[in-house]
Amino acid sequence: MLDEKQRTELKKLALEIRIAEIEAIHSLGAGHVGGSLSITDALAVLYGAIMKYDPKDPQAEDRDKVVCSKGHAGPALYATLAVKGFFPYEMLSTLNRPGTHLPSHCDKLLTPGIDATTGSLGQGTSQAVGMALGDKLKGLDCRTFLFVGDGEANEGQVWEAAMFAAAKKVTNLVWMIDDNKKQLDGRTKSVLEPFDFREKMEAFGFDAVRIDGNDIDALYEALSVRAKDKPRAIILDTVKGAGIKDIEETEANHSLPISDEQYEKWTSGLRAELAELD
Repeated sequence: MLDEKQRTELKKLALEIRIAEIEAIHSLGAGHVGGSLSITDALAVLYGAIMKYDPKDPQAEDRDKVVCSKGHAGPALYATLAVKGFFPYEMLSTLNRPGTHLPSHCDKLLTPGIDATTGSLGQGTSQAVGMALGDKLKGLDCRTFLFVGDGEANEGQVWEAAMFAAAKKVTNLVWMIDDNKKQLDGRTKSVLEPFDFREKMEAFGFDAVRIDGNDIDALYEALSVRAKDKPRAIILDTVKGAGIKDIEETEANHSLPISDEQYEKWTSGLRAELAELD
């Protein structure tokens, strides 16, 4: 269980990451802000309290790894890596520009700290399963943390990968579904009813739980559990655009432009929250 100091530090990290996300996307003018913000708290807990990694040695063989299969949420992962020192913070202003090392979707060959190239939805799930299985066969003490979008779960490859992971008992895999209830074309219930993700993952052979995916304590408790005989699935019950009320309340918030006025309002608000925690 987190003590008050640890909780405060993780909340501060989540705010710092959100500020970095908004700065990066605003520098471009528009971007995938909704689904980036919804996984920010999970990233803060992972990189602030759970994972084993070294920003100076991002390819260490026994590191914990992150696969953002919903590759369009790259700005959230880039912001996290910048805040944690994997590359200069100033690089965030090059997001998705010609010659950038921070493309729209995650690219392992371009960005220090990115463990898998993703973007074609569904493919990151197979990569993560293979990476985790490879580490397990090598006897390495590390885990692979996978982010899957709720809309992305429409892809058949997602469920093939899940079936394989459970059958092969890939216990060093933590499979997180960002259940923010929306996808590009609308509400997930309207586009293609997903039913209960926890029940589905459990049926596929996972140790599955559902938590408030924007709650620091719930995230820490769930991510601290080490699976014994099954891969772990955590359904993140999140809000698309979490942490910025204007974005949360925008129905079509998959990708949005950020005006100068919005940028000033949102970053000022986040910095004020940050100051209150100091």
